[in-house]
Amino acid sequence: MAKQNKLEDFRERRLKGNEKIFAEDFLPYKRYFSLDNKAYEDGAIPVKYKELMGLVGSMVLRCNDCITYHIDHSIDAGCTKEELNEAMNIALVIGGTVVIPHLRHAMDVIEEKMEEMK
Repeated sequence: MAKQNKLEDFRERRLKGNEKIFAEDFLPYKRYFSLDNKAYEDGAIPVKYKELMGLVGSMVLRCNDCITYHIDHSIDAGCTKEELNEAMNIALVIGGTVVIPHLRHAMDVIEEKMEEMK
């Protein structure tokens, strides 16, 4: 049985889902997506750290799609595995044991992303 690639699967589902959302041409959706994009732009806090904050929030909220997104973008922004581990540890401390299944998911995604970067 072929191993599922969480990162590739997420990217494909996200792209198709976003195409459906944007096809609605509904202004409130567009506004929200714009707000979300702008929140993660470089500013007083660099993108790398904003993505790590997004990762911590996503882990505490238990959203695997969000975790995948922020890991992908964190690594692209220059985060190291050590930085990811420290951020995810904060999520674990804040969220407790309920975060552990999402930590497992995150480890798989990090492994896939690091492999992809080679």
